[in-house]
Amino acid sequence: MNKQLCQSCGMPMLEENMFGKNADGSKNEDYCCYCYPNGAFSKDETMEEMIETCIPFMIEGGTCKDKESARAMLMSILPNLKRWKNK
Repeated sequence: MNKQLCQSCGMPMLEENMFGKNADGSKNEDYCCYCYPNGAFSKDETMEEMIETCIPFMIEGGTCKDKESARAMLMSILPNLKRWKNK
C-alpha cells in the first residue's frame, strides 16, 4: 500500500476518512481531516507551533517515546512538507 502523508502535520493517511475536505466537500489529497477539515486549515500556526501540537500525539500513538525524540522526528519531516517547504 502506498502510504500518503498529510502535507501539513506528517500524519499517515491510511483510510479514506483521514483525508481533509475541500470547500466543495470533495476529498483533499494533500491534507488530513484534522489540518484541513473544510477547505481551509483548521489553525493558522507556524511550523514550530505545529511541531508542538503534534508531539503529544506521537507519544500517545507510540511513534516516539519522549518529547525530545518526537520533536527531532517532526523537525526532520515537516520542513519538507508542502505547507512548510517554502516558508
